[in-house]
Amino acid sequence: MSDYIAVLALLAEYGGRLDAGAYDDWLGLFAAECLYSVMPRENDAQGLPIALISCTKRAALEDRILALQQANKYNIHTDRHLIGLPRVTGIASGSVAYEASFTVHQTDQEGDTRLFATGLYRGRLLQTEHTLKIAAVTVLLDTFAVPSLLATPL
Repeated sequence: MSDYIAVLALLAEYGGRLDAGAYDDWLGLFAAECLYSVMPRENDAQGLPIALISCTKRAALEDRILALQQANKYNIHTDRHLIGLPRVTGIASGSVAYEASFTVHQTDQEGDTRLFATGLYRGRLLQTEHTLKIAAVTVLLDTFAVPSLLATPL
């Protein structure tokens, strides 16, 4: 049960840090060697490796966040991640695999809120000395049609 509580806590931090715009803190949830990808579920179901976003190392994620912080001065909005209860799909020596449904709502500067994305997080967490770190997360979108620019992480 303690593995499950640790996964719950990590996912709460994941969504909370993104919603707060604390991207550097969000990066701190990832292991040095990690994978972050965003792909339509159709591609995953057909075994197609093509992703909308694919960062195969933490340094690539850091570059993406740096670009977001320095260049994304348009489409200013607030995100709100709603992450469902996770399902632990595997426990191995030093790692935990999980899945969790999610939705992301965005509110623009005019106060209009809309559903931005829905899908499934499929991930693997590594047990470090004191905490879990994200080794891999694939964001499986329910649709190819992302309604606007996919700049902020899901």
